[in-house]
Amino acid sequence: MNLAAACFAQSYAEARGLFSAAAQASGLTIESHPHPLPGRDSEPLALDVARDGAADARALLLISSGCHGVEGFCGSGLQVALLTDRAWQAALRRSGVAVLYLHGLNPYGFSWWRRTTHENVDLNRNWQDFSAPLAANPEYDRLAPLLVPPTWPPGADVEAAIDAYKAEFGDKAFQAAVSRGQYDHPDGLFFGGREPTWSQRTLRQVLREHARTCRQLGWIDIHTGLGPNGYGERIFTGPDDGASVARARQWWGAEVTSVYDGSSTSALLTGLMWTGAVQEAPQACFTGIALEYGTLPSKQVVDALRLDQWLQNHPEVPADLRRHHKRSVRDAFYTDTDEWKQRIVQQGTEAARQALAALAAELASAG
Repeated sequence: MNLAAACFAQSYAEARGLFSAAAQASGLTIESHPHPLPGRDSEPLALDVARDGAADARALLLISSGCHGVEGFCGSGLQVALLTDRAWQAALRRSGVAVLYLHGLNPYGFSWWRRTTHENVDLNRNWQDFSAPLAANPEYDRLAPLLVPPTWPPGADVEAAIDAYKAEFGDKAFQAAVSRGQYDHPDGLFFGGREPTWSQRTLRQVLREHARTCRQLGWIDIHTGLGPNGYGERIFTGPDDGASVARARQWWGAEVTSVYDGSSTSALLTGLMWTGAVQEAPQACFTGIALEYGTLPSKQVVDALRLDQWLQNHPEVPADLRRHHKRSVRDAFYTDTDEWKQRIVQQGTEAARQALAALAAELASAG
């Protein structure tokens, strides 16, 4: 096992232990926000936060894992790698920038190998004004009975109907309809919820505590499941304005993609988490990316999500069959090889260093 691979875990409990040990070895204090439910192995769950840098730092970089639960294996590994990278830590402490490591934004999904929260909600579609009418997704309504059918595996007629939809409208339109976010099918995919989740409320609390005084705020939110295996796409997260996109590309390079201009592998989505940073730290200039690492081909990833939701809707499935299926869900979002892990750490460390340099430059220019 190489050094990078040693940073990655096989369970949520192991990942949490590695993160806590690395943070404490670096002299950092862990601030834990306990989740109300236990994990898959009856272990306690929490959003764990470690801050490296002054409480009143004018520049703050967020590095977060586990927004989509099972995707946390990747993000946690990168966080542990950074916490054990002495060159990174030395550069950070010279810079005057503070870093806030957010481990397990959705610890329930992380532990139970689900992408969703315990409310069956996609946290990255949950940042809505729930006092106002929620966005309709009529194309998802049309596909809903096909995506999570009554039986698994789906019948040939179900798969043929999906193929017919793709043939008529195209793969991109199918992806957009499925993943955009929907608010009418609580037992379906990419459900955005009808109220703020525990994870949203807890993250808002953390942002209010840690980000209210900074003047520059950066965010690298780590995801998996889109794109070529092991490649980390840098997807712009922020408002649809040219200055914000240009600033992200100054920080992370011209390869930064955007859902607004169609350059990203991701569709245009609703209820995104980055809006919480803007709302809770309105005094700060915000610059962010989702660092999205590829795993399996898109059809296999979508089918894993369909299977996972079917399992959620059918608690009567025998335990041995459930365990078998759940492993395939984890594999769709976590390529458990040394080579993949090495690529995650290399690209993630580069992105973190670029953000640190940009924030330090902003501090220097401000005087």
